[in-house]
Amino acid sequence: MNMSLDGFCDHTLGVVDEDLHNHYTRMIETAGALLYGRTTYQLMESHWPELVKNPSGEKSSDDFAIAIDNVHKILFSTTIKHVSWRNTTLATRSLKDEVLALRDKPGKDVFVGSPSLIAQLTELRLIDEYQLCIHPVVAGSGLVLFKNISEQMMLKLTRTKTFGTGVILLSYESVKD
Repeated sequence: MNMSLDGFCDHTLGVVDEDLHNHYTRMIETAGALLYGRTTYQLMESHWPELVKNPSGEKSSDDFAIAIDNVHKILFSTTIKHVSWRNTTLATRSLKDEVLALRDKPGKDVFVGSPSLIAQLTELRLIDEYQLCIHPVVAGSGLVLFKNISEQMMLKLTRTKTFGTGVILLSYESVKD
């Protein structure tokens, strides 16, 4: 999840360069599925499929577009009834039931691309690892990632990566009780 230094989620405030795009491309290429809520899905769908059809010529961005187009996407929405983005299905079960079913299947990791789903899955204790990409930007306001979390949860820092732009990736595992 991309975040500002003061803890807000907003993709427009990020410092995205070739290295960061390449990082996310490699990550998505290893995913078994990518889970989206309606808002983030519509945001992503409005941009990346068009870039697949009409590449920008910027290799890292074009490669990311192909990777996100190819990955299986599962949309959780009560208002969207039909999807047109390639490799996308509408969830037919609750978020909890869908994630538990995906966990039971052997295969690749499942990534969550929407702040609202991350908050819900955090509350359900169904996230094994958080990857927070902190951008050197103070937003001042915006969407809080860990909104409405009712209980403290301990995390263990497992990895860090610093990008040339000053972006820092922090990977945390959930500490099981």
